Amino acid sequence: MPTGKSSTAVKPGSRQLGTALRHRTQGKTATEDFETMVPRIELETFPSSGDVETGSNHVSGVQRNKEDKVDGTEQTRQWNGDVAHRVDTDQGGGVRVAIGNSANDDDDDAEIETSFTEPLLRRHSEEEGEGPRNQEVGVVQHKEESSFSITLQVFLPFIIAGFGTVGAGLVLDLVQHWPVYTVVTEVFILVPALLGLKGNLEMTLASRLSTAVNLGKMDKKDQWRMIGGNMALTQCQALVVGFLASIAAAIMGYIPDGEINIYHILLLCASSMVTASLASGILGSIMVAVVLLSKKCHINPDNVATPIAASLGDLTTLALLSWITSLLYRAIGEDESARRLWLAPSIIAFFLLLVPLWVWLAHRNKYTHDVLYHGWSPVIIAMMISSCGGLVLDVAIRQNAGVAVFSPVINGVGGNLVAVQASRISTQLHRLGQPGVLPEGRLGVCLNPFKVFFGSDEHSRSSRVLFLMVIPGQLIFLFFISMVKAGHTSITVRVTIMYLTVALIQVGFLLFTANWLVHLLWKMSKDPDNFSIPYLTAIGDLLGTALLALGFYITWLLGDRDSDVGD
Repeated sequence: MPTGKSSTAVKPGSRQLGTALRHRTQGKTATEDFETMVPRIELETFPSSGDVETGSNHVSGVQRNKEDKVDGTEQTRQWNGDVAHRVDTDQGGGVRVAIGNSANDDDDDAEIETSFTEPLLRRHSEEEGEGPRNQEVGVVQHKEESSFSITLQVFLPFIIAGFGTVGAGLVLDLVQHWPVYTVVTEVFILVPALLGLKGNLEMTLASRLSTAVNLGKMDKKDQWRMIGGNMALTQCQALVVGFLASIAAAIMGYIPDGEINIYHILLLCASSMVTASLASGILGSIMVAVVLLSKKCHINPDNVATPIAASLGDLTTLALLSWITSLLYRAIGEDESARRLWLAPSIIAFFLLLVPLWVWLAHRNKYTHDVLYHGWSPVIIAMMISSCGGLVLDVAIRQNAGVAVFSPVINGVGGNLVAVQASRISTQLHRLGQPGVLPEGRLGVCLNPFKVFFGSDEHSRSSRVLFLMVIPGQLIFLFFISMVKAGHTSITVRVTIMYLTVALIQVGFLLFTANWLVHLLWKMSKDPDNFSIPYLTAIGDLLGTALLALGFYITWLLGDRDSDVGD
């Protein structure tokens, strides 16, 4: 038989090419079963000791086309519209299979998947009782972003987000002197937990929606059902985790004081649940608007949505918490003999009764059903980590009031940047495969910091861009804080160097952690959109607060002791 390419076309759904493709390479035999044949199949082989049998057809010894070599593996790509179906072959010889509609095929021919088309198309089998597949699956072609493109898209939302965290810092610097904060000191412990809850819920919501947009799943038919299910899910998680966060704050408040006040616990529970519910509703609606607007403007929502979620979330959540806690503190009454003790339990009972409604709505929605049952561990564990950060903040503010204005800024900025990176990595993994198997070329979980920051791949570029944004961004925020004369510490050269050092250590550690954590979760068959950001933001809260407290202590030892500035 002369060398060249042999191709054959079959009708959709026919089985005239047989039910199995046998491929012998270097003395080994591999069999791939076709569930349903496709509109057009091209078989290409190159010199090998084996051959290819396809029903009554026999093809062997054909000429090799141009290959891409990645990690010692040869690849051939057949492009059909926006979708490339690829089968890898060993260098010694083998078979290439290109699956899909040709340019001359009827446009009405649906693309039928086989084991070769995974993971670009979800596997489907009529034998499993799922019925015939009638709709096409859209896959958005990916184009790698340059460092300049990443900077252009990320920097403006990052600065806007940063000013949101600066606003949160100014609010905390102001409210730390309110009666409710001086009497019910456990509120300080609740602050990082609720701010972290915002990140755990709204930023994961933004990440899930961003991934859906990048994978072409947010069409007009299904997008509102997806949005509605996610809003119900975030309300459910906000109420439950807000309740648990208040209990954790009360327990941790026992550590420095040695006593538990039931009145304080009820006030914390009521304030936390009201704040969590309102903040979740407001921020979730904003996130939906941002993602849809990004989609319309052809902007990658991974670069925009999570920073905006963080910026608005910190300021909104802290302002709501302070206002609601102070309002309830006055409404219940400061005088023990005249307290309205029924008010806080009534509020708690009302919001607990809403939980079954949100559970029912999320359970019925196919987009949130799995997350409802398997997405609790990250937000609860992250809440506990953030509560530990709150305990550190409570102790640090008692020692140096200057920590208050900087804590939301450094934690918010770190959380914003690492959320962008985690969302980007997660989106690429979703694009390339299914959870449980690392894509080709990813040999494992990378624990080499040098490769994370100085590699040539897209994620190394984004890591460098995000890390280098820390210095100009934080300098802008420090200058603004100095201009409005906020805080309890003069921003001297020594304080500036200390603050930038803390910020760089925190962000560098978080970006490195994001790289291996997202891949580790993927390898464990867990969706990083739901698991990675809660852990990363919580670690950032604890690490940032601890490093900031240590930095202020060192500057205090070196002579900067003006904690009364701004009083």
